Amino acid sequence: MDCKIEIIPRLLHFKQPAGTSRGVYTTRKVWYLHLTSPDYPGRTGIGECAPLPALSCDDLPDYEDILAGACRRLEQCGGELDADALRDYPSILFGLETALRHLLTGSWALYDTDFSQGKAGIPINGLIWMGNFDTMLSRIEEKMAAGFRCIKLKIGAIGFEDELALLRHIRAHFSSREIELRVDANGAFSPADAMEKLKRLSELELHSIEQPIRAGQWEEMARLAADSPLPIALDEELIGCNTPKGKRKLLSAINPQYIVLKPSLHGGICGGNEWIAEAEKRHIGWWITSALESNIGLNAIAQWCATFDNPLPQGLGTGLLFTDNVEMPLEVRKDCLWFCNDDI
Repeated sequence: MDCKIEIIPRLLHFKQPAGTSRGVYTTRKVWYLHLTSPDYPGRTGIGECAPLPALSCDDLPDYEDILAGACRRLEQCGGELDADALRDYPSILFGLETALRHLLTGSWALYDTDFSQGKAGIPINGLIWMGNFDTMLSRIEEKMAAGFRCIKLKIGAIGFEDELALLRHIRAHFSSREIELRVDANGAFSPADAMEKLKRLSELELHSIEQPIRAGQWEEMARLAADSPLPIALDEELIGCNTPKGKRKLLSAINPQYIVLKPSLHGGICGGNEWIAEAEKRHIGWWITSALESNIGLNAIAQWCATFDNPLPQGLGTGLLFTDNVEMPLEVRKDCLWFCNDDI
């Protein structure tokens, strides 16, 4: 297939600062890929490349040069994507994979599912970003009032006792049967105090905790996963583990209860499929999360997510964070993300 790719950089602006244990985001740089081919006249396949600063394994000083080279190689290879050559650049692989799929389908409905047909929504969690106590409490109450049945809190920034107080506030009003609570520590705990904190958190009947200690401490993480009264989900731990052999080694060594998959960070669509296959062999649960992409990337992740029969709430609501997002037929109704098929 003869094809041409145009790379379009874009700076997105958050409606409110997005706080994590690594700092606060106010803007977000992404690169859109516009793929055209005379084989598909009148169509443009659009993909999004969005590495996260100081987190993605492909957040590199020469990122734009690497991206340009990958696009030129795809053009030279007649639209044949060499996924293995891009294993170390998951955000680039994700952008190219999804641009190709969009071109071939000619629709934002990238896969044929009940979701893409507008017949079913995807259950999602309500995400509470880090902030001061009053700000986080207000956001929690907004999510509960909106009808969310699963709430995820970013913790590790305002003090553990204050974070426990927020979680107790929710539990004072809603049981674990009514509201599922997840927390994401982003590696904020130390190996020395992690188990004690996990025990205290478990008293509040939480669903799980993501990345209690920083990535790279496999022995400590394996010990926590084996002994913790609170199920552990790996997130940052998966970053940079890009080969099938490496994935098998990590999951066998740590044996977590869950993994959390972000295509832009964890190998694109094809790498995500590898993680899911290896996790299911080991009876490890999983869910899919977006990673602050615009609605272009969010839609692609949601379309892929809908191809699986996974009843767990997914992390797909972050496209609402930007003041200058791209229009897309996506809509959050109560605690589900819907694809408005009539709008395409």
